[in-house]
Amino acid sequence: MRPCSFAIPGDHRQKTGGFIYERRLLEELQATGRELRHIALPAGAAAAEQGTALRREVSGALEALPPEQPLILDGLVFAAMRPEALARLRCRVVAMLHHPMGMEQGLPADLARQLLAQERANLSLAAEIVVTSPHTRQTYIDLGADPARITVALPGYDGPRDLPRVEAGPRILSVGLLTPRKGHDVLIRALAQVADLAWSARIVGKTHSADYAADLAALIEDTELRGRVELAGELPDAALAEAYRSARIFALATRYEGYGMALAEALCHGLPIVTCAAGAVPGTVGDAALLAPPDDPEAFAEHLRQLLTSPATREDLAARSRALGRALPRWRDTAAVMGRVLDGL
Repeated sequence: MRPCSFAIPGDHRQKTGGFIYERRLLEELQATGRELRHIALPAGAAAAEQGTALRREVSGALEALPPEQPLILDGLVFAAMRPEALARLRCRVVAMLHHPMGMEQGLPADLARQLLAQERANLSLAAEIVVTSPHTRQTYIDLGADPARITVALPGYDGPRDLPRVEAGPRILSVGLLTPRKGHDVLIRALAQVADLAWSARIVGKTHSADYAADLAALIEDTELRGRVELAGELPDAALAEAYRSARIFALATRYEGYGMALAEALCHGLPIVTCAAGAVPGTVGDAALLAPPDDPEAFAEHLRQLLTSPATREDLAARSRALGRALPRWRDTAAVMGRVLDGL
């Protein structure tokens, strides 16, 4: 196995799906005995807009890598780099892509178009491309990537599966970064429409934007759900696992997912799911979820009402969820896929 590098921006121990994926991939590849050097790039290397000094710093760090050692490059850095900078790298690049940066919610239209055009140009400069789902594979094929150079490496899950349920009443759990793409605002509006039923809800996730978090808190007040909906912030791993175990329903009103690691964790905990038919979500949750259109609080509320009032429906979806969760890969399986890509260079 030849030595190689893995470039990740900022603190790779952040508890968001993309960082969890890359950290666990790094750890598992190193655990197999592979000589894999972690290149910690500045956090700003993942930003959609960058200044000249930062671009030079990132390019300098990557251009210094030896040509004989392949580089796994974080997808946000890959998307943010200008094609001429990527072309200057002497090493072969394996692009680790989660979803196109230009498809992120809330970007100005001009910037979104610029980022998509840039990433489209960069695809031809990658020796190999690794993605997290079949849906994301097709997304990049549609952007012009060579299908023969794209490999799917599904995220793993190393936690226990089929643990006994320890329900704490009719609790609804949602897990996702506090960012518009995760649709927590849609969930809160849907919960307001089932306020006549008994339930409590926890939204677990790191604050990505203080303004958006404040908007969510204000929406909870406006919908008179204070005391019933909790913005719990980021939880330690043990507390998050307990939150899954004690929930009755998992709900994520996402507007787009390149895979949906929180949804996969809900499957491993055997939870019935309400979510949206957006991006890779239908492929991730299979027949274990009720799917609403994105940005449709009324449809989402109808699905929540059905699960809150029908034990038979909950039990059926929970059984399907457990079956799908058992079949999901572990992180060593994910790393083995990437290892085969590296060895094939």
